[in-house]
Amino acid sequence: MKERIGNAKLRMSIFMPMSIIFLLAILTGIVAPEAFFNAENSIAEFAFVNFGWLFQISGNIFLFMCLYLMFSKYGNIKLGGKDAKPELSYWNWFAISLCAGIGTGILFWGVVEPLTHMYAPPEVLGLTPGSEGAAMFSMTQTLIHWTYIPYAMYAIAGVGIAYAVYNAKLPFQVSSTLYPIFGKKIQGTVGAIVDNVCLFAIAGGVAAILGVGTMQIGSGLNILTGIQTGKMLWTLIVALIVATYIISSYTGLQKGIRWLSDNNAKLFLVMMTFVFIFGPTRFILNFGTQSTGHFIQNFFERTHFLSPIDGSPWPRWWPIYYWAIWLAYAPLSGMFFARISKGRTIKEFMMVNLILPATFGLICFSVFGGSAIHLQMNGAQIFEAMQASGNEVAVFTFLKSFPASGLTSWIYIVAIFVSIVTLADSMTSTISSLSTSAHNNAEEEAPGKVKIFWGVVMSSLAIINLLSTGGKISGIDATKQISTVAGFPILFFMVLMACTSMYMIMKQEKFDVVNCPETAKVEIDELAEGASE
Repeated sequence: MKERIGNAKLRMSIFMPMSIIFLLAILTGIVAPEAFFNAENSIAEFAFVNFGWLFQISGNIFLFMCLYLMFSKYGNIKLGGKDAKPELSYWNWFAISLCAGIGTGILFWGVVEPLTHMYAPPEVLGLTPGSEGAAMFSMTQTLIHWTYIPYAMYAIAGVGIAYAVYNAKLPFQVSSTLYPIFGKKIQGTVGAIVDNVCLFAIAGGVAAILGVGTMQIGSGLNILTGIQTGKMLWTLIVALIVATYIISSYTGLQKGIRWLSDNNAKLFLVMMTFVFIFGPTRFILNFGTQSTGHFIQNFFERTHFLSPIDGSPWPRWWPIYYWAIWLAYAPLSGMFFARISKGRTIKEFMMVNLILPATFGLICFSVFGGSAIHLQMNGAQIFEAMQASGNEVAVFTFLKSFPASGLTSWIYIVAIFVSIVTLADSMTSTISSLSTSAHNNAEEEAPGKVKIFWGVVMSSLAIINLLSTGGKISGIDATKQISTVAGFPILFFMVLMACTSMYMIMKQEKFDVVNCPETAKVEIDELAEGASE
């Protein structure tokens, strides 16, 4: 059942269930915040205790799959066929990939995480806080969390969706990757279930990012202007973010998202260059070089750490949180990346959506993390400020050690704001497409009214999550908790989707109706007929 809005129709099988679930969650958070918190906590704990092992190993599996596709003969497959033309320049493509991926996190965690792991490493490892061993552990773990594995999750989802849509000519939806298993059923109940689960996950993931960014902007405004941070300011900040990204999303890919990502990526480069030049340049180069070596050497050990003997809670609040939030984003981020990849080869797709942004993240975290550690060792007291006032004040304390700290702090607030808007913009557009008939055409924009609705829902969820902890955990930990809840169901789907995507690409003679029209067996006409009903 569908209801027409403008040029598209609502997919009631997607729009109604998710609308009801999220509205009930928002009302529960308002009426019974403690019950909301307890429910989140129970799900997050269950996910870690029973499936922490799968969270850990899945990232390496996805990375291996991406590298295999990139360097094997399949890397030469062109998405959309030999006559397909790219929609974006390489720079715009890279900027969107970077900013719609981990851009927001770089601005928050670039200072926070290296200092946290260095001065408060997990006790179970026996590292001396502040030592060189703790520093190497810190940077190894930070680089693991923020570079190749998260982008591998996005890339394996994106390339599977892109191939299914542009080469197999299946509907523009996440569930099309499951065609080898379910056939035409992906246009019915199976597709609806998959798309509902993905929409639930991404809404929770966006709410988590909105929460982190809101607290950081609030703390920055408090430091620079003296405005009291807290619930009222958070609500106002979220309202401004939502208004901005809804307007941007309303204008579509070619205007809003491309303009935002272009300027956002330039802001990242300016801030990183500024810190590199005016910070401890020699130390950054030495520390970054050694950290990269430790990252490579200890990669597999660190990506499998779960502390089953000593029962340390550290894996739950760090790697499992990260894998959960990246998983929550992966299907719809992949759908968004697929939308802008037509006319590119799989090798190009992996280079721009995995290798380049992940390597940029490695450099960026080395610059910010190395500089923060050097300043802390020389009396900057950034870590002490984090302990006293929360992680969200870290970057502003960090910037006090640089020239024109007031100006750079304001620039940083703008960068955070633009970064959140860019991310929320791309995800709002994708969610809106998924909940309307626009999901059947990668080039069709969803109606503005639907974008506004989902923008408001995700922002409301972010505020409710921040305000519902009742003082039991910090706001940052609250965002970690909702991320785990959002990513947990996607874990299983992503493993299945990665396998079917690989099968579809490797058996292209059965599915690639663009390059192998004489042999491909995809029932396109019947699927297209079902999609238009």
